[in-house]
Amino acid sequence: MKFGVVVFPGSNCDRDMFDALSVELGQEVQWLWHKDHALDGFTTDDCIVLPGGFSYGDYLRCGAIARFSPMMKSVIEFAQSGGKVFGVCNGFQILCESQLLPGALLRNAHQQFVCRNVHIMDQDGAVYQSPVAHGEGRYYADDRTLDRMESNGQILFRYCTESGSIEPSANPNGALRNIAGIRNEAGNVIGMMPHPERACSKALSNTDGRTFFEKWILQAQLIG
Repeated sequence: MKFGVVVFPGSNCDRDMFDALSVELGQEVQWLWHKDHALDGFTTDDCIVLPGGFSYGDYLRCGAIARFSPMMKSVIEFAQSGGKVFGVCNGFQILCESQLLPGALLRNAHQQFVCRNVHIMDQDGAVYQSPVAHGEGRYYADDRTLDRMESNGQILFRYCTESGSIEPSANPNGALRNIAGIRNEAGNVIGMMPHPERACSKALSNTDGRTFFEKWILQAQLIG
């Protein structure tokens, strides 16, 4: 599997993602510029990554302008053909704006930017510690959509306590049903608000991100 990390004006977690994938996980990674069109050399076995940050200054809405960049047209076509796409934080917002994922990310319920470590639990019951850093990370979808996502197994990660209890107190932004990350119905597109790429190094005293990438991205959990 080869990775492509898309860089938008205002991206600030692109280097974190690149280094986590290449240095910590030993993967082949290349940069992709938002104004380019081509995904030459990428196949549906590969993965395009939309990193965190503040694309285009987050004007209008987070991800609303980035969604119309030339590269995103190619990313949308890539995903629709079965290619793997992974978005973190602002990347998750862009995926929702692009309608590659259902729902939207709204301003945090407490109206404040949140930057701290949280715990999330995947649908298999594994708990990870991961940083969050966002002002608009409150996941929202209507009840009918949420119920369909539940039945389809699309809700991958929920905010929880360190012991794995899903409680309102563990929710850093007011996301409905404590949702921290989801995937599309086909299973080849994943988006999440926490930053696993910032939890891949012993130097950062947290390697839970490595476990996340190995399970959900590298070992075919992100399916095409």
